[in-house]
Amino acid sequence: MKVIKTGVSSWENRHETFTEQIKDLYELGNEASLDALDSYNDATKGLQNLIKEAIETDTPLRSLGAGWSWTKIATVKDGVMLDTKPLNTRFTIADTAINPAYTGDKEHLLFAQSGNGIWELGEFLKNKGMSLKTSGASNGQTIAGAIGTGAHGSAFDFGAVQDFVLGLHIVVSPDRHIWLERASAPVVAQRFMDLLQTQLVQDDELFNAALVSFGSFGIIHGVLMETEPLFLLETYVQRLPYDAQLQSIMKTLDFSTANLPHGNERPFHFSVLLNPYDLDKGAFVTTIYKRPYRTDYQPPVDNAAGIGPGDDAASFIGTITDAVPALIPFVVTKVLDASMTLNNDPHFGTLGEIFSNTTLRGKLLSAAIGFPAELSPKVADLMININKDIGPFTGVFSFRYVKQTKATLGFTRFEHTCVMELDAPLSDNTYSFYTQVWLMLEHENIPFTFHWGKANEVTPQRIQRMYGAAATSWINARKTLLNADCQKVFTNQITQQWGLA
Repeated sequence: MKVIKTGVSSWENRHETFTEQIKDLYELGNEASLDALDSYNDATKGLQNLIKEAIETDTPLRSLGAGWSWTKIATVKDGVMLDTKPLNTRFTIADTAINPAYTGDKEHLLFAQSGNGIWELGEFLKNKGMSLKTSGASNGQTIAGAIGTGAHGSAFDFGAVQDFVLGLHIVVSPDRHIWLERASAPVVAQRFMDLLQTQLVQDDELFNAALVSFGSFGIIHGVLMETEPLFLLETYVQRLPYDAQLQSIMKTLDFSTANLPHGNERPFHFSVLLNPYDLDKGAFVTTIYKRPYRTDYQPPVDNAAGIGPGDDAASFIGTITDAVPALIPFVVTKVLDASMTLNNDPHFGTLGEIFSNTTLRGKLLSAAIGFPAELSPKVADLMININKDIGPFTGVFSFRYVKQTKATLGFTRFEHTCVMELDAPLSDNTYSFYTQVWLMLEHENIPFTFHWGKANEVTPQRIQRMYGAAATSWINARKTLLNADCQKVFTNQITQQWGLA
């Protein structure tokens, strides 16, 4: 494996909201002189050597994806960060490497190195007539980064990104790497173990814990995914009254009497964006339906503001700066109306074309929490009221829905999780507003979880309140997989701060 020690001593995240002081940034790469499998196995050995070096020099390590997180989840102060993006080999799986007990379609399996971007996988699969099952609101993350932070998906009857993962190849020490999958859902055969020269571990509890683990369970080198045949998404953006009918849909996800583009058809994706300063004109409602793939469609194009049909508020809110409080309602409304294009007629695109690599404008903060879908209208009312009391908030309130995850610390942990996103310009005022929102929700006994990769105020006490015994189970799983030396190597300041180290 190629290892370039860049000598970089500071690192800034994709959203330019923080800079971390580090010991070094290593750029990793596959050996071009080797075939794909040999190069992959060579990279496994290279990762083991890096862990050995880290133990010997008492240096913490962290794998870096695309730097998409707002928190320091992928950083390690005074440690070494590993740029894994060039580790992007992909493999299809031969029948001889698949466990006869696997009940899915063998043709739908894809094995990929951890540095593959969601966008890369989408393009690769499209050329094969296949698709990922879901993605986030954008596809800029690496597959390991999206899984490791529990990035929430776009399909509320499927789940988050980690929910299409069937197996993980994890380098856990200088002399051990494992293939981890659920005992209740075996996928690979001994032939697969032989090819990767690894050890099989089948354990539901360990697998569910390792899915959302922020780089704390070792180095995830490979990911086995279950994909599906290529499909189109039919998208609409409407301005609808924020009335009892819309609030009922938000609360129940019952579309039987919905006044939406396809009536009571259950959509693939449904989200509601509220501008608290212009509610009289209604909510912005995005409805997306899943359709069979065909070639005679017009791919989506960005509007004049550069916003595509699947982009969320993060793509334009950063253009706003903290204005004089009295002007905030006017400025937010003006920017929102200029950026959001209403599509009462359908727009079509593949998953990667609709939820594309969002272009960000300005320095942006984004926070997101998950709570039970049935509390959506109540939380929306609380947000509108708290904005009147302590605002004005320089942003909007967005609500989208995701099915419950099996990942132990997946933040989409409710039966149907409503994800409320609060996007706003980077400022002390935004941070202050966030703090008051979390306190308000706790005061109102609203159960909620923080998106790990977005701005949050996670504490050990909050983790216990949010996850309870699941947090203890996650910590115990980490101790099972990593010896004491490797636990130290894969601990960073933020997991210590959260009480998860």
